[in-house]
Amino acid sequence: MFNFRISRNIMGSPFAMAALLMLFLVPLAQAQTASEKGLEIAKAAQAFDEGFVDFTANMNMILKTQKGDTSTRIIRIKTLEVENDGDKSLSIFDEPADVKGTAMLTYTHGLEPDDQWLYLPALKKVKRINSRNKSGPFMGSTFSFEDLGSQEVEKYNYQYLRDESCGEWTCYVIERIPAYEKSGYTKQIAWIDTQAYRLVKVEFYDRKKSLLKTLKSNEFKLYIGKHWRPSKMNMVNHQNGKSTLLEWNNYQFKTGLTDRDFRAQSLKRLK
Repeated sequence: MFNFRISRNIMGSPFAMAALLMLFLVPLAQAQTASEKGLEIAKAAQAFDEGFVDFTANMNMILKTQKGDTSTRIIRIKTLEVENDGDKSLSIFDEPADVKGTAMLTYTHGLEPDDQWLYLPALKKVKRINSRNKSGPFMGSTFSFEDLGSQEVEKYNYQYLRDESCGEWTCYVIERIPAYEKSGYTKQIAWIDTQAYRLVKVEFYDRKKSLLKTLKSNEFKLYIGKHWRPSKMNMVNHQNGKSTLLEWNNYQFKTGLTDRDFRAQSLKRLK
């Protein structure tokens, strides 16, 4: 508790009085609101990972039912960083035989709906995913089509909630409210570590504002001296008891990918 004593001489000076008022008013003017701080954290996280150019990776997708039964899918991933827009990403299924050749192409945007195409070899047809259907499950997993795009800053309105411990790190906890139409979520709560802006955990709330899913990422590794990527990502659906574990490996950055590698009309010819 501070005890301020103001003499009559000081009170009688207009310049001193102005200085005293500034002493109290300037900190108030500089204080961030929760929404400003939340947006600042989101922008910093996006800026921290910029410059990866492109990457490829291999992924095991392990589906687990409520009863504990599992099945595994082997997928190749390609991602291209796009200046002044969201990333482009391509997922190609190699195993098992019943999904071999299936491919998913995503062009992520800000407030505009993401462009997504799904190629199903059994139908020999490229299907464009309607923006109204993006809350549905992707290939039977607990990930939705909406979850597959890069999380552009413009997609959400933000609120900073608090700092708290998250394993070995300290995390910012922020609320993300979708600013784009037709989202399957009313809000997301994200845990982002304060050191390198790694996205450690996300809670997803459905349209009834109930907790629907939780995504936890761990075993992060540093690539080319700057870019952190998790080796494991586990998405649990609390309402149906299902989960999906993504095991990432063989990351390769700056491989020379271009826009030509991400064309919808080429999905039928991928190998």
